[in-house]
Amino acid sequence: MNYKLDIHCHTVSSGHAYSTLEENVRAAVENGLEILGITDHAPAMPGGAHLYHFYNMRILPPVIKGVRILKGAEANIIDYKGSIDLDEEVLENLELVIASLHPPCLEFGTEAEHTTALIKAMENPKVNIIGHPGDTRYNFDIKEVVSASKETGTLLEINNSSLKPTSFRPGGDIMVRKIIEECIRYDVPLIMGSDAHYSADVGNFTEAEALLKKLDFPANRIMNSSVEMFKNHFRIKDL
Repeated sequence: MNYKLDIHCHTVSSGHAYSTLEENVRAAVENGLEILGITDHAPAMPGGAHLYHFYNMRILPPVIKGVRILKGAEANIIDYKGSIDLDEEVLENLELVIASLHPPCLEFGTEAEHTTALIKAMENPKVNIIGHPGDTRYNFDIKEVVSASKETGTLLEINNSSLKPTSFRPGGDIMVRKIIEECIRYDVPLIMGSDAHYSADVGNFTEAEALLKKLDFPANRIMNSSVEMFKNHFRIKDL
C-alpha cells in the first residue's frame, strides 16, 4: 500500500541520528510521502535537541520540495504523572507532539505507574501520539491505555523500528500484537511511525505493516493511509 505520511523522523539534531532535514525530505519525496513529521528528541534525552531548536522551527517553510513539514518533537515522559520535558511556550510553536517513555529519562517502575504515566500524558491536549508503546520494560495495562486512546484521540504508534530484529526493545512484538488486537476489539485507529534515525528509513513501515496485515487490522483505520483522515483527526492548520 502507498502510505502518505510518516510522522516520526529524526535528524542530526537528535544527537544520535545521522541525516539532515534535507536528506529526510529527499527520502520522503522518493517514497511518495505528502507529509513528513520532524520529531527530534526533546532535551531530557541525552544529546537531545536544545529548547532553541524547537523555538526556531518557526523559520522552516511549511512545504519543502512539495512535502508538508510538520514541526514537531518527540517529548520524553519524565515522571509517573505523565509530565513531559517541553513547556507550554515551546508546545505552542509545535504542530505535532509524540510523547514516549525512554530509559534515560524515566526509570522502570510498576505496571500501574507506567499505565498512569501514559494515560496522564494522553490527557495533555498538546500530546498527539504515544511513541513506541511496546517496550516490555515499561509494561502497562493495555486495555486501559487503548481506552484512553479512544477517549482522548491520542493515537498509539506502531513503531517500525521497535519491530525490527535489531531492536533493543525486548519482546516488543508480543506487546504490540496485544495492543493491535485490543484496538481491533474497540475500533481504535492506529498510526505507524518509522522512527527513522537515518534517511533510508523514512517512510519504511515494512515490519509494522506486515504485523497489522497478519492480525487483520482494518486498512482504513491506519492513519498513514489518508491525508484527509489524518487532517480531520488532528485538525492541523493548513494541512
